[in-house]
This record gives sequence, structure tokens and C-alpha cells, in this order.
Amino acid sequence: MAKENIDKILEKHNQNVKRHMDVLKEHFDDKIEMVSEQVVANTEKITTLQEDVNTLKEDVTSLKDGQQVIKLDLEFIKNELKQKVGRDEFAVLEKRVSMLEAKLS
Repeated sequence: MAKENIDKILEKHNQNVKRHMDVLKEHFDDKIEMVSEQVVANTEKITTLQEDVNTLKEDVTSLKDGQQVIKLDLEFIKNELKQKVGRDEFAVLEKRVSMLEAKLS
């Protein structure tokens, strides 16, 4: 009779443990599914970024008259900037004009 009581207690305990393990398994499965969905979303984002980078690479390396477009644009900008007056030069010119105006007054 004591063995039957122990078996009943163990059976009840085993059922509780099994229920608890089932709950943990469901929780774990939900978390795995959530991570899996995030991986899929991140993979899609990475694919989009790769396509964007490839498009930019093509734009950068596209040729125009044997030279890269960006190189030509940079050379153009550089030459344009060389023809402009810098801030220091402007300040010197401003002082000279002020002195000339003072002399003429």
C-alpha cells in the first residue's frame, strides 16, 4: 500500500513536471520563432543594402570619355575652388578697400 501511495505521488509529480516542461517548450518555441522572423527581416534588409551598394559602385565606376565620372567632377570642383578668394585673402582686401575709402573721404 505504501508503494501505491508513493507511485501516485510520483505520478502526480511527473505530471506536474511534464506540464511545466510543456509550458517551457512553448515559451522557447515562441522565442525561437521570434528570432527566426527577425533573421528573415534582417536578411531582407541586408539584401536591399547590398543592392544599393552595388548600384552606387556602378555609378562610381561608370565611365565617361575613359575617365571616372566622380574623378572628373572632383577635378572640376577643385579647379573652381582655386579661382575663388579665400577668407584670409578677402579680409586683407577688405582692409585695403577700407583704407582707400578713408583716404578718399
